[in-house]
Amino acid sequence: MSKTQLVPDTKRDPRMTGGGKAPRPPLGVSALALLATLIALFSLVPLGYVIYMTIATGWDTVLELVIRPRVGELLLNTILLVLVTVPLCLVLGVGGAWLVERTNLRGHRWWALALAAPLAIPAFVNSYAWASTVPSLAGLGAGTLIATLSYFPLVYIPVAATMGRLDPAIEQSAASLGLGPWAVFFRVVLPQLRIAMAGGALLVALHLLSEYGAFAMIRFDTFTTAIMVQFQSAFSGAAGNMLASVLVLLCMLLLLGEAKVRGNARYSRVGFGAQGLAFRLRLGRYEIASQLALLSLFVLSVGVPLYSVVRWLIAGGAEIWDPTEFFPALFQTMGYGLGGAVATVVVAFPLAFLAVRHANWFSKLLELSNYITSSMPGIVVGLAFVTVAIRVVPGIYQSAYVLLAAYVLLFIPRALVNLRAGLAQSPRELEEAARSLGRSPAMAFCRVTLRLTAPAAAGGAALVFLAIVNELTATLLLAPNGTRTLATAFWAKSSEIDYAGAAPYALLMILISVPMTYLLFQQSKKAAGQ
Repeated sequence: MSKTQLVPDTKRDPRMTGGGKAPRPPLGVSALALLATLIALFSLVPLGYVIYMTIATGWDTVLELVIRPRVGELLLNTILLVLVTVPLCLVLGVGGAWLVERTNLRGHRWWALALAAPLAIPAFVNSYAWASTVPSLAGLGAGTLIATLSYFPLVYIPVAATMGRLDPAIEQSAASLGLGPWAVFFRVVLPQLRIAMAGGALLVALHLLSEYGAFAMIRFDTFTTAIMVQFQSAFSGAAGNMLASVLVLLCMLLLLGEAKVRGNARYSRVGFGAQGLAFRLRLGRYEIASQLALLSLFVLSVGVPLYSVVRWLIAGGAEIWDPTEFFPALFQTMGYGLGGAVATVVVAFPLAFLAVRHANWFSKLLELSNYITSSMPGIVVGLAFVTVAIRVVPGIYQSAYVLLAAYVLLFIPRALVNLRAGLAQSPRELEEAARSLGRSPAMAFCRVTLRLTAPAAAGGAALVFLAIVNELTATLLLAPNGTRTLATAFWAKSSEIDYAGAAPYALLMILISVPMTYLLFQQSKKAAGQ
């Protein structure tokens, strides 16, 4: 197929005015661009808050609050956590993906899903399980253990999806030149996984910076736990704001580092013909060791949390299933999850539409602004909305609208990525065909584009719903008085060392998360094949 792009004749096209100037965009596109611009500006509220508070605090005070032993201790803890946990997640994620996709491992189809299963268990539930099983667990080692078991699927899922779609012809050519299996892996396969590995490592690192509940439960201090303590002791204090500034700076450095590592390289297959099947390496005597390694990883990441939850459910008996507490938390979680998911998809649609149908530097800039904001920890977004609500619009402070707005900003990329994929599969030529058959522009858009984009929108909404169900820090800061979601109810019970009372909430969060995790795994496979 020719990729030649047709350029309109400026002399004959009546839409061209002013001696060859670009055509004016339709009124609907201009309105959509204005709406997307307003959304992007709104998404920068947290970043603007951090910058404003830093300036308002004064340079001398900033230096006094930032350059002190406590900040150095938090910085050391956070950096060590990232430096130790991210490589471990890379080893487990890439190693697991290699066993599943490139060896004759028995039951590899089952293991493909089993290694993604830990994502269905929130990190703070994992921490609760380990802390209640091993009460002495604390410090950097405990934080590394829990974070690694909770987040290695963030590397495994994209790497496995990418590895399953690599063209085996390159590996076969390398092998025919005399390279052994290990040399082929390190010199041919691994470089092609760089983008997936960099993206997964970035997600793990950002989760480490934003996680609160998992580390607070095992008494391991990071920037996020310290900010929450400052907020609880001194409402919107300068010390907490400066810690938030340092945390945002670390997030920005991670984004730049990931972009540098990822580079501009792209690995794709060009040409006609069907892609061959990948050759699966025979494990032989290493089969048993591989099975035991994967089984141990599954038991530690999934078995221990499930065992702990079931143990406390049995210990608590029927008394812990109090409908006056349990059902309100369930209904409020479902309400916020569904409302936030719908709102996020609606807000993300203008950005996705411009990115696909009118791609240019401006639409890319609008899209980037949302990714920057979503990379910030939930506690920073929560602090920003608390401050703005109190100082600018105090009437909406501690209202459901503020909490929903925070959910939208935190999780809009989950909807945006899916909507972009759906819109890309709905070419505008189909709309034009519908209009040529007598449909109005609005009817053609609704009957064709929206209809074809609906499955992608539903997938994005499901992922946002999962994130909202498991969100803790922003909910603790912004939830209206009397609000009790599954996550906050679980946190209240577990903070009081009422492990039995927290078990029902943990179980329900896991049950809700399982189908969403499966959906995420399947979508990653489809995305890798595009």
